[in-house]
Amino acid sequence: MSTTAQHHPLQLRTAYGVCRHITRSAAKNFYYGFLLLPSRKRNALSAVYAFMRHADDISDDPSLPPPERRQRLRAFLNAYHEVAAGAQTDDPVFMALRDSQQRYKIPIELLDALVAGTCMDLAAGHEAQPGSASAPLVAYQTFAELYEYCYHVASVVGLICIRIFGYRDPAAEPLAEHLGIAFQLTNILRDVKEDASLGRVYIPREDLDRFGVSVEELAAGTDREKLRPLFQMQAQRAREFYAASDQLIPLIDEVSQPALWTMATIYRNLLEKIAARDFDIFGERVRLTVPEKLKILYKGFIRKLT
Repeated sequence: MSTTAQHHPLQLRTAYGVCRHITRSAAKNFYYGFLLLPSRKRNALSAVYAFMRHADDISDDPSLPPPERRQRLRAFLNAYHEVAAGAQTDDPVFMALRDSQQRYKIPIELLDALVAGTCMDLAAGHEAQPGSASAPLVAYQTFAELYEYCYHVASVVGLICIRIFGYRDPAAEPLAEHLGIAFQLTNILRDVKEDASLGRVYIPREDLDRFGVSVEELAAGTDREKLRPLFQMQAQRAREFYAASDQLIPLIDEVSQPALWTMATIYRNLLEKIAARDFDIFGERVRLTVPEKLKILYKGFIRKLT
C-alpha cells in the first residue's frame, strides 16, 4: 500500500474529529464501547464506522432508484481505492480511514466486503416498494442465505474491529465472525415491524414455514401467540452466537477487552429486553435507555481498572 500521500497532523486530527462526530451522533450502542478504548483505537473505529455510515446512507437513499444507488456505491468504493493507493483527498472520512487502515493493517478486501454488504438489499429480486399494498418480500429463503448477508453487513465489521483491538491467535477470527452474526440477528428481531413497513422480511422463509407463519401475519403482528415461538427460536439462535464473545474477549489485547465486553453486553441485554417484553416488537421500538447503557459502561470501566 502506498504511503505517498501524507497529510499535516492538524488535517488528520480534524479528519478524525469529523469521524468521531459521525459516530457519536449515529452509533447509539457501539459508541459506549468506543469510549473505553485508547484514543488511537477509538479514532480508528470511528473512521471505520463513518465509512460504513456513508455507504449505508447511499444504499438507503430513497430519492434514488436501486440501480443508481449501486452505481454510486461502486463509485464511492473506487474513490476510496484510489485514496488507499496514495491519491490525495480532501474527504475527512477517507483521510482518517486510510491512516487507520495503514496503522492497523486492515485488508482492503474487508472494506470491499463491507460495501458489498450494503449492496445486498439492492440485489435483483430483493427490491420491494416501501408503502405498497402488497405483502413484503422475504429476502432470504434459508438461514444459510441469511448468514451470508449477516456476514457481509456485520461479521466483516467484527473482523475489522479485532484488527484494531489487537489479537495474535487466529482463533479470534471465526469468533468475531460469529459475534457479528449475533449482533445482526438481534437487529433483525428488533426491527421486524420497521423492516416489514419498508417491504422487507429478513426472517428466512424456511423459519416462517416451520412455524406456519405467513408473511402477512408477520407484517401485521396481531397474532402474538402464533408469532411468539418463531421469535423465541430467533432469539435462541442469536444467544448461541453470542457465546462466541465469551471466548473472543480473552483473545484480544487486554487494553481492548473492556470495550468489546461493553459492546457485546449492550447488544446481549437488548436481546434479553426483547425477550422480557414477551417479544412485543410491534409497539414502541425496543431499545436500552441511556441509564441502562451507562450502567453497562460503568461495569466496563471497572473491568478496565482491574
